[in-house]
Amino acid sequence: MKKERVKLTGAEKSELFAEGVVTVILLLLLNLSIIILIHLAILQDESLVNGIYFLKKTMTFAGGYHLWSWQNIFIILMIRRYHQMQLRHVILELHYIANGHFDHRINFRVRPELQRVVDSINSLVDSTVNSINEERAIEQSKDELITNVSHDIRTPLTSIIGYLGLLKSGVTSPEDQQKYINIAYTKAEQMKSLANDLFEYSTLKSTNTKLNLARLHIYSMLEQVAAGFELEAEKKGIEIEIEARPKDLTIQADAEKLVRVYNNLISNAFKYGTGATKIKLVANLVNKREVELRVENNGEPIPKDSQKKIFERFYRVETSRNTKTGGTGLGLSITKSVVDLHHGTIRCQSDKNWTSFIIRLPLDPKKAPSKH
Repeated sequence: MKKERVKLTGAEKSELFAEGVVTVILLLLLNLSIIILIHLAILQDESLVNGIYFLKKTMTFAGGYHLWSWQNIFIILMIRRYHQMQLRHVILELHYIANGHFDHRINFRVRPELQRVVDSINSLVDSTVNSINEERAIEQSKDELITNVSHDIRTPLTSIIGYLGLLKSGVTSPEDQQKYINIAYTKAEQMKSLANDLFEYSTLKSTNTKLNLARLHIYSMLEQVAAGFELEAEKKGIEIEIEARPKDLTIQADAEKLVRVYNNLISNAFKYGTGATKIKLVANLVNKREVELRVENNGEPIPKDSQKKIFERFYRVETSRNTKTGGTGLGLSITKSVVDLHHGTIRCQSDKNWTSFIIRLPLDPKKAPSKH
């Protein structure tokens, strides 16, 4: 925003004009008094004439302006008074901001030394507003966390209590008993999964979380990950392809945490990539500092407005919070947290052909600048 110089109000202009008139009169009187005193001194001792003339010639500024020139004193006093009025404007603006108008900034130019103070005030207000907004976001996030966890725990817990109640009543047949036990067990597994994900998410968000870095052969890791999903992929009629360029590509990473990233992304493709026939695990060396990892599927695309929100905790693309897919809504948040710990980035890209989760990781996280 362009800054304008401080504009004096009509009252301030009148005040400055009146002070100027009074100052001129006082300076004229002072000047007249000095002249009278000099004349009286000369009348008593005429030898002072040469001395006074000498002082007048030597006590001057550049350009021949005399030290005792009332015009110069007047200008200095008026400039000083104008600067005082500028300061008064800054103080009024500061009081206005302090009264809760945190969207307001001091947007005028003043003299350089005061301008530094104004810029510092604006920076301080910006910092304060950002801190307030972050605090509000944290509080809102905590409220949403409690709401979502309560919902995801209450739903299976209600089912467990209901089926256990039927079993306790003793009026069910042996066939129904086994059915109810199976359902209650499945719901308990859902609750366990949520508890595990919550624990892992909170652990990864902790500032004390450390990576166990070691040399990791990417292609070998991808083979192991794919083997773990072989049976499920076969049941769903999905082919898993692996590519690594170069094939002997290695990086410094926490193998256990990176495997969790792939497990989450592949599980996500199974759950939400409706109609997918292929999942590709691709690793490419980008340059001497970075590697790009991709998990892609050719199933149903993710809506564009959901692609940026998908890494938020408990966010689901479905409009309702159902448990048909069995997810906790924390998998992609955990994935992003692991990538962040490695000082990397992750993004989602989806169209009618492919849905891709694209990860950029440094070859060595210790040598990469932090993105936090």
